Amino acid sequence: MAVSTPGAVGAVGAPDAATPGGAAGPARSAGVLRDAVTSARRVLLHYRHSPGLVAASLAVPVIMVVVFGYVFGSAMAVPGGNYREFLLPGLFAMVSVNGITPTMVGAARDLTRGAADRIRSMPVSRFGVLLGTALADLLVSAVVLALLALVGLLAGWRVHRGLGSVLAGFALLLLFRFVMTWLGTCLGLAAGREDIAGQLAVLTFPVAMVTNTFVPTGGMPGWLRAVAEWNPISAVVAAARRLFGNPAGSGTAWPLHHPVTAALLWAAVLLVLCAPLAVRSYQRHGR
Repeated sequence: MAVSTPGAVGAVGAPDAATPGGAAGPARSAGVLRDAVTSARRVLLHYRHSPGLVAASLAVPVIMVVVFGYVFGSAMAVPGGNYREFLLPGLFAMVSVNGITPTMVGAARDLTRGAADRIRSMPVSRFGVLLGTALADLLVSAVVLALLALVGLLAGWRVHRGLGSVLAGFALLLLFRFVMTWLGTCLGLAAGREDIAGQLAVLTFPVAMVTNTFVPTGGMPGWLRAVAEWNPISAVVAAARRLFGNPAGSGTAWPLHHPVTAALLWAAVLLVLCAPLAVRSYQRHGR
């Protein structure tokens, strides 16, 4: 379900896109923006020449719609409605969450293959390189979400709110995807090696499963229910269900009673922590 993100090596801008070291604030910001645009453009060109990456990213959620929506869903009952309407916002959130794995592996690959040394020789913004990669990933993820929504509509998923609420739901999902790319970058740089990052990626699976994505939390043991309901992913899933007007299931914790607020708070906290840490780690490895 993950959208595979190429490493930052291929996204490094040309030297003339750099910001001079003594430039004033606005000029420096313009230089960062140019580096980000160059980085994003090169990542998108990679996707253009590798359409199988997007196809593979869409294949897994489509399979999950079939397996969970029709095979397991035939035995599932959720409070207030159709199981497929309960399921689809969870799958949308899984697309967002799976931004961790490709960026984690990609960041570690950059270190393993000497990207830090190559970037050190270029007058480019480290932040601009990482930002451009994250923005390109966000654009591709928007395409995957749109295609998955069409598949969901064919499977019986419906929205029951106005256009503004629906757009807010997808905006929240994309915001969380953006945050997950920064988290993945932090983890990949901390791992330092591509093989270690690949092994650590397996650990994201149980974290994503102990949520309200596939089943309501009401039937879980008390301790596990508390973990699931305070999981940031559960807040995003519950927020999407509320904004789309889909069945929300049960929940007693504060994040599930105020899911939109909780999801935005989680996103803000994770972004404030992970983005600066990722940039500092990238600069340190580039020395």
